[in-house]
Amino acid sequence: MDVVLRPKWKDVELNSKVQRMFSTIKELGKDNFFGSSPPSVFIGSKLKYPNVNVGILSPPVYTEDSWILDAPKYWSSSKTTIKDVVGFRGDLINSRFQSSVKGVREGNRFLDIAKEVAMAYKPVDMEVYLKKKPNLSLDKDKVNMPMGPVAGLKKIKITENVKVWRSVEKVIEDDDLKAEKAVNYLFKKNIDENFLTKILSIGSLGLKKNRKLVSTKWSITAVDDILGKNLISNIKDYGSVDKYKLLMGNFFGNYYYIFLFPDVWNYELFEGYLPGAVWNFSGKIEFATDYEDYYGRKKYAFNCAGGYYAARLPVLEYLNKIKRQASVLVIRFETPEYTDSLGVWVCRESGRKATENIPIEFGTKEEMLVYAQKSIARKFNYNIERIYNQSILLKKLKQQMKLSNFLK
Repeated sequence: MDVVLRPKWKDVELNSKVQRMFSTIKELGKDNFFGSSPPSVFIGSKLKYPNVNVGILSPPVYTEDSWILDAPKYWSSSKTTIKDVVGFRGDLINSRFQSSVKGVREGNRFLDIAKEVAMAYKPVDMEVYLKKKPNLSLDKDKVNMPMGPVAGLKKIKITENVKVWRSVEKVIEDDDLKAEKAVNYLFKKNIDENFLTKILSIGSLGLKKNRKLVSTKWSITAVDDILGKNLISNIKDYGSVDKYKLLMGNFFGNYYYIFLFPDVWNYELFEGYLPGAVWNFSGKIEFATDYEDYYGRKKYAFNCAGGYYAARLPVLEYLNKIKRQASVLVIRFETPEYTDSLGVWVCRESGRKATENIPIEFGTKEEMLVYAQKSIARKFNYNIERIYNQSILLKKLKQQMKLSNFLK
């Protein structure tokens, strides 16, 4: 079995070591350097389709510890802070070039190197030559991780043999294997979604005739959705949870309340942005919501976007672990504690923090809803009954005959 290995984690010592080692303004401003990619690639979507920007990310200095610059799993399980993550991402120079999404089916040296980097499981040493000095900037959005300085790629050379897991080589070489099956196969090998996103976005998975570059933004959501749908198909074979359960957790100022109701699979997410939160522009608390019933969604979750699929995955992982299904209501509060937008991986890891905690069990639905209502009022000074009244899931649980009656 392939397992994602990292050096022994010594949080404080390693972080301070990396911060001393990595980039100064002078180093970030160089137009050529010898660096070590975490490994990391980024496919941008701002060009007119079918053209995209393909970036190979690397700090402008060499270090064997560069893996920490692209390691959400490590960040969430260590003492890494929001400020640390912003600093790590700002240390990565995006050495980019343009390509058609179908360029992976043609001969292109830059793309070949980008694919090698994406496939690697440990940092890749390389010499990079840029067309000009990078623009010192940091871009952020809801889905992607922050992006550091950008410059056009002039020349690049990998200076060592790239280390690739055999299971990854297997699915990449098998161009008769659909991307969905490849993603689920590798996930079962304990290869995490951050890595899966890279090899999907660089066009290394799927049927040969269908392989193409996919923007990192969409590949993140695609991986979460693929993994989620597979887990949904599994849990539908299980009986429902036997009690009403409430899971709560917090990560980087994102608070999650996960309600599990004894019923068949349904899922609804409310994302709340408190005044002062990164994505709150009105000064008053705002909510976005999306929902799916037992049969799933037919359209993309436009209101909550990637956060919908990212928050769904840890819930499904939890239900699969306990071998139960449930109707699930998730309420997220993004607070001013979340000082910088770091990408949708934060939603995924926040959900996992909640599911790692011991659930509070209740005898009735009403007891669970009242308990959460009081907790939310104390914590956020907000009456969540307004959301309860808008909830499609709660309305169905109250008014409609259970779908399980028809599935017997």
